[in-house]
Amino acid sequence: MSYLSNKVVVITGGSSGIGKALCENALDAGAKVAVCSRDQKKLQQLFGDKYPNLLCVQADVSKEADCKNFIEVVTSKWGAIDVLINNAGISMRALFEEADLSVIRELMDINFWGTVYTTKYALPWVKKSKGVIAGVSSIAGYRGLPCRTGYSASKFAMQGFLESLRTELLQTGVHVMWVCPGFIASNIRNVARGANGTAQGETPLDESKLMGAEECAQRIMKGVADRKRTIVMTRQGKLTVWLNKLFPAIADKMVYKHFLNEPDSPLKNYV
Repeated sequence: MSYLSNKVVVITGGSSGIGKALCENALDAGAKVAVCSRDQKKLQQLFGDKYPNLLCVQADVSKEADCKNFIEVVTSKWGAIDVLINNAGISMRALFEEADLSVIRELMDINFWGTVYTTKYALPWVKKSKGVIAGVSSIAGYRGLPCRTGYSASKFAMQGFLESLRTELLQTGVHVMWVCPGFIASNIRNVARGANGTAQGETPLDESKLMGAEECAQRIMKGVADRKRTIVMTRQGKLTVWLNKLFPAIADKMVYKHFLNEPDSPLKNYV
């Protein structure tokens, strides 16, 4: 029997990419799944009536009231939360010098505060079940990435929050973890914010060569079941974390070179 069988799994940001794959993975494993998105119509179009144990709720995780309502709707229906996965997030691609500060604020509101809000209201329920709280982070939470200042800041903040919380809850039976997928085929780069806050519209990467969202979701769910501390998925990601820890000056140059070579890299404005 799957670890997720009959568990109540709550996932933020489930209308595309990793979030959608996480929902499908958990549902196929027999879980009761609650998912939120700013666009509930899109959720309904994606999942329809295929899954009787799926609850779709409209919520903008950057708003505390929406997060509180989301958790209240879930617990009113099922009276429990066994797993919370803070997945909702957006990225950016712009030089800090050129970026409107509203872009940085939006990333912090969604990526960091969205995790804080949802975790705050879900925590009493997760404590009752001695369950799992997880955050979908990024290599950018270990290593600051150029042209992603707001994204890196939000993921560093997420990881610091979750690490602090994990330590607080050591004696409660609650497990807290985060995962760093690396570059995954999804639409996160298409909707990444540019300098003025509008969506980028296209990705600078060859998405066909990246790990698929389905494989990523499988690894995350296995990590949840095994109560892993952290998961860094790709070889490139593991190398970056290791190199940054031991040889940070070399990492600076390698990361700079990598992002300078992106198509239409904003870093070229400084060359």
